[in-house]
Amino acid sequence: MTSSPLPAAVAYLGHATVLVELGGVRLLTDPLLRNRVAHLRRAGKVDSGALRGVNAVLISHLHYDHLDLPSLQKLGRDVPVIAPHGAGALIRRKAGVKNVVELRAGEQIEIGSVTVRATRAEHDTGRLPFGAQAEPLGYVITGEGRSVYFAGDTDLFPAMAELSPLDVALLPIWGWGPTMGPGHMDPTRAAQAAALLGARLAIPIHWGTYYPIHLGLQSPPGFLEMPPALFEQAVLEHAPSTAVRILRPGEQIAI
Repeated sequence: MTSSPLPAAVAYLGHATVLVELGGVRLLTDPLLRNRVAHLRRAGKVDSGALRGVNAVLISHLHYDHLDLPSLQKLGRDVPVIAPHGAGALIRRKAGVKNVVELRAGEQIEIGSVTVRATRAEHDTGRLPFGAQAEPLGYVITGEGRSVYFAGDTDLFPAMAELSPLDVALLPIWGWGPTMGPGHMDPTRAAQAAALLGARLAIPIHWGTYYPIHLGLQSPPGFLEMPPALFEQAVLEHAPSTAVRILRPGEQIAI
């Protein structure tokens, strides 16, 4: 008798935090689980039930909104963390994590029945304003005949085409303010990335979650809602063979 495939799903928890379930393995990306982070306020709450049974955490880079040490502490010391080379000492010392595996782009690790391969990202290397340095990463997760790409935080770059084809691309399309600096993709550049990646399905992330407190004194600002619709329109132009599924923070989809 042929066994049924294990669940494969993606749950968007907000910002760059995504729960990827593939082959019975639950991987959590860039956990940012707090209601307040420095000058940022969270719109909505985290579904704490989605955090149960996480097998490993994937950290893309060292910026405070992606490597949030209090959020790692909330997950517990025993959950393994996969992180860029050079980040391990900081994570062990400040978050108390027992098992940190450092990867460089091109390296990979097996976690249960899935393979996690570190990929290049075009983004800043440091933990501002001073502190550790580590090259930013994305990750391709493969298992059960499926591939899921978590881009982390990155700008568009031509070598993305080397990852093609992909089943699912989790693509950052915005940030936490009304404008974005270098090293990020806006909705149009993210759509161009979807084309390079040959993604069957693109899910926009890094939107709709955090905003500067002073911009939302009366109501949450418009940039929380605007980016995914712009991304969907841009994909129609730049990557017409890619389907788009917009997940609001807290929603999930079977893949």
